[in-house]
Amino acid sequence: MLSELFTEWEVKNQSAHFSSSSSWFREVIKGHVNLFTFHSALPPARERQQRKKFTFLPVHEVTAVKMSPCCWLALLALIPLTLAANPGVKVKLTDKGIEYGKQIGMASLQQKLKTIKVPDLSGTEKVPPIGKVKYSLTGMTIVNLGLPKSALVLVPDTGVSLAITNAFINLHGNWRVRYFRFIQDSGSFDLAVNGLTITANIAIKSDETGRPTVSSVNCVANVGSARIKFHGGASWLYNLFKSYIDKALRSALQKQICPLVADAITDMNPHLKTFNVLAKVDQYAEIEYSMVTSPTISKSSIEFSLKGEFYNIGKHQEPPFSPTPFSLPPQANNMLYIGVSSFTPNSAGFVYNNAGALSLNVTDDMIPASSPIRLNTGTFGVFIPEVAKRFPGMMMKLLVKTVKEPTISLEPNNVTVQASGTVTAYAIQPNTTLSPLFVLNMEGSVSAQLNVTGVKLAGAITLNKIEMTLGTSYVGQFQVQSLDNIFLMVLKVVVIPKVNARLEKGFPLPSIGKMNLVNTQLQVLKDYMLIGTDVQFTG
Repeated sequence: MLSELFTEWEVKNQSAHFSSSSSWFREVIKGHVNLFTFHSALPPARERQQRKKFTFLPVHEVTAVKMSPCCWLALLALIPLTLAANPGVKVKLTDKGIEYGKQIGMASLQQKLKTIKVPDLSGTEKVPPIGKVKYSLTGMTIVNLGLPKSALVLVPDTGVSLAITNAFINLHGNWRVRYFRFIQDSGSFDLAVNGLTITANIAIKSDETGRPTVSSVNCVANVGSARIKFHGGASWLYNLFKSYIDKALRSALQKQICPLVADAITDMNPHLKTFNVLAKVDQYAEIEYSMVTSPTISKSSIEFSLKGEFYNIGKHQEPPFSPTPFSLPPQANNMLYIGVSSFTPNSAGFVYNNAGALSLNVTDDMIPASSPIRLNTGTFGVFIPEVAKRFPGMMMKLLVKTVKEPTISLEPNNVTVQASGTVTAYAIQPNTTLSPLFVLNMEGSVSAQLNVTGVKLAGAITLNKIEMTLGTSYVGQFQVQSLDNIFLMVLKVVVIPKVNARLEKGFPLPSIGKMNLVNTQLQVLKDYMLIGTDVQFTG
């Protein structure tokens, strides 16, 4: 019990005076600041969750006389230092996707290795029967480089292992010798390096922004053989001690390869920085895709767990519900699989409802001219005589809005949205003043059809059913059912088309750089939707 931990702890509603001798209070404040510092150092996605876990009383409301060190240790034991967050979205990169990424990466690595600068070599060797020979090799440049065989192997819970075998490098350079103190000669040479092997381990982690990042954790390069051929002048002389030169050149090459491999791996991070960790949807919302845990690496795939949550722009408020765990099926026909749980669209409903965006004013000019039903007191007066009597010859306006966030349910091959709202009818006075007529409570159900367009998830809805009851009436009691046809028409020709126009624009899916989705399929499963797709990068 906390009462057993404290010698004395008193909470007051008034300001308390603390003497300068109260050293224990300085420790309390120090602990408070240190705890806040730990909390603020977390990535944004984790920081919001951590805020929920701690509530600090204002300093002037707390008075404590003494707390023993043992009590402090016991209290600290109650503080959670790590949080496990379920993702709203999961992304799985399969062997097929990793192979495509390898092809792009190997092209980049090949260009990087072509920048190898072999330093000039010089020295003195004893060459029987001539004696000491001074030599130099200068101006060495790569004329050809090939990486014909490479493989990326996933190392579970660790990262990726890169293995390159049978690589080759061809260089051209100039030679010069001096012997017998006064004889000099020069020419050119060609160096063929074969059987080059490179192995490197690549770690995949999350950076402070929740984006993926890669690094080289170790690298080994071995040159299998090096054959040098001299041209011009006293080439025969070099051939007498080419074994010494072979060894020196092989050593010089091996020293440069691994740093360049590490650079090529690190050069991937600016590209990974383009990952849309926070993507704007429209003027109301943005969606966060920061990683909530480190990637899960198996023998056949890399799985990324992303937050997948909508927020109001400039105001990140957590909804009163959390993601539930879900697992992606073991499919591998596509390069990439994106699982979007029901939490993600439900968080969108929470955001748009809070922003007041789920409301619509319907006026007569929005009704097709061919419709015999008009939004005026004459039409409604047929069913509610008091309307025509008290507000004769006036146009009307309907305010349709939700009263709470809609609920999206995902079942196999079925997406259903349940919405609760109100319809408020107004008569428009000649001076544009609005006179309320009645308020109807509305419970509606719609079905949604989803599709992927570009790198966005879009959709459209159709009405399933609607039930309306009278909430408030300023024109006496009336049968709500008599207005069913009017409101069904309003929903079908005005409200739903407006909603579909917005849904057609979609919201961004997780993506990196100029990524296109091709051969895309979408399945709706229990509590999540699964997008299987291949990818292409255009730059």
